[in-house]
Amino acid sequence: MGCFNSKPNDAGAIRRRPGNIGEVAVFIPGLRVPESLELSQPLGDGHLRRLTERLAALRSRIVVMAAHEALSVTRPRKRTFTQHGGSTSADLLQALEDYLPVLLGLVKEGSNLEDKIQFSWMNQEDDAEETALPSSWYEVLSVLHMMAMLRLSQANSLLLPKTSLEGYHAKVSEDNKRASIEIFLKASGFLECAIQHVLPRISPENRKGLPVDLSEGVLKAICMQALGQAIDVQLGLAIDSPKATLAVKRRLACEMVKCWQQAHESMADLPLIDSWGEKHRLFVTWKYIEAKAAAYYYHGLILDEGNTEKSHRMAVAALQSAEEFLKESKDAAEAFHAAPPVSRSPPACGSMKYLHEKIQKDSSCKVRINKDLYSNDSIREAVPALPDFAVALKPEEYRLPAVTGDILFLHMNKEPIGTREIIVFNVEGRDIPIVHRVIKVHERHDTTEFDILTKGDNNREDDRMGMLCANGQLWLQRQHIIGRAVGYLPYAGWLTIAMTEKPVLKYLLVGALGLLVVASKE
Repeated sequence: MGCFNSKPNDAGAIRRRPGNIGEVAVFIPGLRVPESLELSQPLGDGHLRRLTERLAALRSRIVVMAAHEALSVTRPRKRTFTQHGGSTSADLLQALEDYLPVLLGLVKEGSNLEDKIQFSWMNQEDDAEETALPSSWYEVLSVLHMMAMLRLSQANSLLLPKTSLEGYHAKVSEDNKRASIEIFLKASGFLECAIQHVLPRISPENRKGLPVDLSEGVLKAICMQALGQAIDVQLGLAIDSPKATLAVKRRLACEMVKCWQQAHESMADLPLIDSWGEKHRLFVTWKYIEAKAAAYYYHGLILDEGNTEKSHRMAVAALQSAEEFLKESKDAAEAFHAAPPVSRSPPACGSMKYLHEKIQKDSSCKVRINKDLYSNDSIREAVPALPDFAVALKPEEYRLPAVTGDILFLHMNKEPIGTREIIVFNVEGRDIPIVHRVIKVHERHDTTEFDILTKGDNNREDDRMGMLCANGQLWLQRQHIIGRAVGYLPYAGWLTIAMTEKPVLKYLLVGALGLLVVASKE
């Protein structure tokens, strides 16, 4: 999408604008990637110097990984994998999670580095090119945006129908559908955090320089898009379930309308001048119309269960409205796929496959049954309003990691590790140890060995489902564990940092302890 304050970028070899992005179940409106960070000289000394050096090193790793991941976002069928087996998307997400606490050190109270580093990002797919701002909060915002886009890319891969090994027709498994809902909620959680807790911290001057990709309207639109597509998957699961009532299906369809309506309104007045921005607007328009077709269809079926002439009139009106919206949605889909970069719909599946088959059939049937009661004019006048339901799905809460400088005390012995314990462990291919809680333990008979599964307290899924472990690794063993947490000292880490920065503090502390020992003996 376009930006207000940008400069040309000569690195044309890095930018690959595809003319065809293939099948699209979830549209990703451009992946913004970081440019290399150039620090002409270290900022500060001691702790501040090490902080900026660490930040530059972590960011350089992200720059390299993002350049590779950008290719698979626009080519979802061609996913790439790392040497230790995990997907590049999962590794990049972990790298961004590792980077955030260091980055937030720049904006911590007392730091004077918040506006001292120029951060530069570029949208790989459009003509906006590069946007550079001297704002650490702009960098935090860009990181959260990338994390959300990576989650949408994962959801797109899960929702593209795949042919089974037995050669049956392509379909999306129920496991993939349920996993995609969790991923959509994570994506919307990143964006909600960005809107509520990061955007307000960016100065008015820097906010004027933000690219349209990071404007509040676009962030809200993508957040509501994620919720709308999650509800769409829920509706598909409800259609497949014999236990789901018409009332449940109508509510889901009406909630979906509300999400897409909010997404549509958020983008209404934005200057989306490039092809990817306009394609995103067309995607939202298509899905908004499609959602209204589903909502009017189920609303009509429920109204038809009434026993009065008025309810039957309203039912036919609702079903005919559903049929009209369905036809309109087909035109909107064609406009979306034809817009550059061109795309195509995957094989029909889920809620819309069912509705495309049922809406026209049921609408014609109801009109035929009641043709002696209705004229076209009276039907038009009786089109009922949709019920107003609050959206039940909420973004998964995401909190920016705290920068506290705590010291964690570790201990390791041969005693069995139990569930609920917090451990520190290494994962093959990752540089930074991980601190997570044990949720499952399998002890091996006649040995002292064990298998354990872990999960972060703020994560919805365990580390295996979250693709944190190496490919094919189902459990952690003793050799992966650094230690079990037995306690911590809040903020004590800052004392060790201060003593490392200024050795004189260390000697003063040792001297004070010596005097204390002498005084106690007297």
